[in-house]
Amino acid sequence: MNKISFPFKVGLFGIGLDVYWEQFEGLKNRLEGYLKIVETHIVQNAEVINLGLIDTSEKAFEAGHRFRREDVSIIFLYTTTYALSSTVLPVAQLAKVPIIILNLSPEASIDYDAFNMMNDRTKMTGEWLAHCGACPVPEIANVFNRAGIPFHQVTGLLQEDDCWNEIAHWIEAAHVCHVMQHNRLGAMGHYYSGMLDIYSDFTQQCAVFGGHVEIIEVDELSALRREVTPGQMHEKVNEFYNVFEVQHDCSKEELERASITSVALDMLIEKYNLGSLAYYYKGTGVKENEDTISSIILATSLLTAKHIPVAGEYEIKNAQAMKIMDAFGAGGSFTEYYAMDYRNDVILMGHDGPCHPVIAEGKIKVKPLQVYHGKVGKGLSVEMQVKNGNITLLSVVQQKDGNLMFLCAEGESVKGRILEIGNTNSRYKFSIGIKQFMHSWNSYGPAHHCAVGIGHIANKLKKLAALLNIGVVQVC
Repeated sequence: MNKISFPFKVGLFGIGLDVYWEQFEGLKNRLEGYLKIVETHIVQNAEVINLGLIDTSEKAFEAGHRFRREDVSIIFLYTTTYALSSTVLPVAQLAKVPIIILNLSPEASIDYDAFNMMNDRTKMTGEWLAHCGACPVPEIANVFNRAGIPFHQVTGLLQEDDCWNEIAHWIEAAHVCHVMQHNRLGAMGHYYSGMLDIYSDFTQQCAVFGGHVEIIEVDELSALRREVTPGQMHEKVNEFYNVFEVQHDCSKEELERASITSVALDMLIEKYNLGSLAYYYKGTGVKENEDTISSIILATSLLTAKHIPVAGEYEIKNAQAMKIMDAFGAGGSFTEYYAMDYRNDVILMGHDGPCHPVIAEGKIKVKPLQVYHGKVGKGLSVEMQVKNGNITLLSVVQQKDGNLMFLCAEGESVKGRILEIGNTNSRYKFSIGIKQFMHSWNSYGPAHHCAVGIGHIANKLKKLAALLNIGVVQVC
């Protein structure tokens, strides 16, 4: 399959009024200098298309078309001074991408004494115009609202760290949006019968997140297993030993079965150019398919570590959540509630199946299992604990009105005893306590799976939700 690259680009422009330049000497150069400071910061996180100061409606039309040709994913509008809203509206209408208004003052305040000591009223006006970037923001906001154009704002100082952190978060969110728009999600197998909360509408997923869903037969993966050479198998076994802590009771036969499936799954991912995968298969009745599905967990964990997150139980919504967390650099591992520990005020969470080795506390253990929550009763599984420290949970929730929303929570992965049953499991603390957390989280009706990642990134998730035009709730 041909792999086409779609580079992530950020648009940037400032605004002004063309009649100012001849009247106020040096004003344009000064404002262009401010705009250059913005570009210097943004270029650290993305490729920037800077169209300079747009100071007429004619230039606004040109800018809108240019941004479309450059295929920018988001535009930052820096209001350097007063300008007519007619220099902005055509840009937004033609570019058709989210716009962030940067209302950034060059200084904390005007030096009133120095300003009032100027003996030239023209120079005084020019100095004032260099500080009045806030002036056109209400006008632009009014026009955007009346035109039905969503917009977002960053307000503060040009050299303020908080503002640049917020801008960086907007860029990250736009990049994740870009990743999701071009992601190819594989759906292999079928739903777990009776697990009604996880059933998803593929069309809705594509409508909200973009991307493509490729429906894949388990039989194809089984067929690819026949093509795996002994050399490929042994190379993959070596990779298992490098990445995982393989326990002594893991048989050579099971490791080789798992390695064959892992090589075959790599082939399948390559064939369809997949960026994520959701799978489940009962694995009964056809011996080859039984071998495939009962030996897949190490393969899916390796892929998850390589930025191709895999969700078990055909949990499409959670595959999306895991991809989002991974695209933010937070990891994104498959998890669900295990038990409540009221003595220590922690919730135990984990899952059998795929994990994210990159966010594990130490090396992941590989253990043989006879029982998988009543599913296929053989094969190898992984046991891990998420790194101790800050974590974020994310669930993609289908609400009762049918719309999607984000449900997220920030907490902490803490040290302590876990259930040594060959599954991923960790201990999580939340600022509101586990009782209130459970009440609040469950009240929004999420599916029982969610994605866990390291770090506190709720602020970034809120920005992504804004760009996707979906709701978001943070419970803590």
